[in-house]
Amino acid sequence: MKNNTFRVAFCGLITAFSFVLMLMTSLIPVGTFAFPCFAGVLLVAVVIEFGWKWALAAFAAVSILSALFAGDKEAAVYFIAFFGFYPILKSGVERLKSRAVQYIIKYAVFTVCMIGAFLVCKLVLMIPDDEFTVAGLYIPWVFLIVGEIAFIFYDLFVTILITNYILRVRDKLFGKKFNG
Repeated sequence: MKNNTFRVAFCGLITAFSFVLMLMTSLIPVGTFAFPCFAGVLLVAVVIEFGWKWALAAFAAVSILSALFAGDKEAAVYFIAFFGFYPILKSGVERLKSRAVQYIIKYAVFTVCMIGAFLVCKLVLMIPDDEFTVAGLYIPWVFLIVGEIAFIFYDLFVTILITNYILRVRDKLFGKKFNG
């Protein structure tokens, strides 16, 4: 019982921090893309300590709260469509033996999710065309290509974060004898 209480409390804190980041999306213009990334990255600790089921529950809570209360609904869509569940997916995909298959799956998921998020933003949230316009040209595919390049760095960042969390932060947070 004590162990589950700790799990619920820890996941609640991560959920709260992630949700605060999602609330900040309407305060800072680049927050539409940056804060969903950071909010999702916080779920890494839940995946590592308690597994994908607990992380999925935290993701669902942040997703629902963000959809209801975040000022920037586009950011909520990006969190729900990709950045919130990617740390959970990453842990499973990286168990595959073939690096090539890992990257193919990661990029396929990223591409499908971003196209889906774009369509939801465009058709459901009715985001105007000028959001995807540069110098008078409507170029959503260029945004996708730039996103694919940025995803390389995002995936690397998440990997570095996971490594640093395990090697440097985990023992300081929980002690060496912690058994989540």
